[in-house]
Amino acid sequence: QVQLVESGGGLVQPGGSLRLSCAASGSIFSIRAWDWYRQAPGNQRELVAQITGGGLTNYADSVKGRFTISSDNTENTVYLEMNSLKPEDTAVYYCLTTAKVVGIPAEYHYWGQGTQVTVSS
Repeated sequence: QVQLVESGGGLVQPGGSLRLSCAASGSIFSIRAWDWYRQAPGNQRELVAQITGGGLTNYADSVKGRFTISSDNTENTVYLEMNSLKPEDTAVYYCLTTAKVVGIPAEYHYWGQGTQVTVSS
């Protein structure tokens, strides 16, 4: 009922920047929160950043001061601005939304398909 489409990944040199986007579509009634996760080869998926519908944000210590999460509630889209990228930021990045769909009172989690970010010289 909710589809998430991510974009913006790619190859960037250390110190560079990328901006990821994740757009939700479908029979969306409300979105309570957005998260960005990442998973590097051999590692567990880890939370990178969160933003609530009210605009409260939270970041992993490893990205504080370098990454910024934002959302456009009118467009049902979340962004992740990534600056001062490091090789250890290399991973597949996934967006997650916690949302209600029309006609169903419960909230559910919906995942994007993932986008590869590679930081290398």
